[in-house]
Amino acid sequence: MASKTWTQTAQVAFTYVGTVVGAGFASGQEILQFFTRYGAAASLTIALASVLFVWLGIKMMLMAHDVRAESYEDLNIALFGPKIGRWISLFTLFVLFGISSVMLAGGGTVFSEHLSLPFQSGLLVTAVLSYAVITRGIGAIMAVNTVVVPIMATFSLILVFYTNKLPTSQAWLTLGTDHSPLSAWTAPLLYVGFNLATAQAVLVPLGAQIKDRRVLFRGALLGGLGIGLLLFAAHYALSAQMPGIRQFGIPMARIMDGLGTVIPFVYLLVIYGEIFTTYLSNTYGLTLQLQQRTGLGRRTVLLLLIALSYIVSLIGFKPLLSALYPLFGLVSSVWLAVMMWRNRSV
Repeated sequence: MASKTWTQTAQVAFTYVGTVVGAGFASGQEILQFFTRYGAAASLTIALASVLFVWLGIKMMLMAHDVRAESYEDLNIALFGPKIGRWISLFTLFVLFGISSVMLAGGGTVFSEHLSLPFQSGLLVTAVLSYAVITRGIGAIMAVNTVVVPIMATFSLILVFYTNKLPTSQAWLTLGTDHSPLSAWTAPLLYVGFNLATAQAVLVPLGAQIKDRRVLFRGALLGGLGIGLLLFAAHYALSAQMPGIRQFGIPMARIMDGLGTVIPFVYLLVIYGEIFTTYLSNTYGLTLQLQQRTGLGRRTVLLLLIALSYIVSLIGFKPLLSALYPLFGLVSSVWLAVMMWRNRSV
């Protein structure tokens, strides 16, 4: 019984990490934008982000467990009340759908630009695999993350060992910045708020379906700590390559280029894995919410979502998403503040 509990705990932790650590994280862009560019202070702001991921991850999952949330809309209603909660959930739906469409297009790009395969093949493979996983429920999504996250962690260790041998390995302690302290300390709050506001798509139903509160508590604790360690490992590696590394679209892949031919290729698959898990998480959460709102069957909603995101990934959603992002950043900040303020479950 104890071994089963700890297996579930590990699955919750891996799912938490995999939901937050998406393609932007794996590419290195998120760490550069929210942490490394702020210099030596980034180590402290990563520590702050880690504390928030632990505290609010535990709180979110336990609240979802207590209110028996069928979807993230139920949690938002518990946080904000019926009227505002539904509007926030509706807005979140559009943002999550936009992110899903971009992730699907990202899967096609990996196939076309890096594997020399047709763009359409990447879209189709990602869509079909997603349907196969999501129809099997939250357990299958946890299983995928249980594979992807340890591989990501392994590459983070490789990066740390590689960076440790460089003459610039101590740059994280002395790195300068032109940005203000206010920007540096606001960045982790925005980062945590945005990621948890989107991660609720899968973490809320996960919290509702796991019966043992201890599993949720331990899983969120280990997951939050894991996110913090991965953040610091990436920051450590990127700091040693500053400022030149900022010019590259996928900074981590650039660092990996110094490790031969096999490792960069496998890391490319890791980036695809993170694209895939982000698409899975968002689409699963959207499916539950739309099923709740429309009363349609889960498979019907899922097929409609995948088909629509496939179409949007072809015509492009980035301009609209770039317009929605700042507004969603504001909503995420409010959401984060309310999560901190609410004294429930934790």
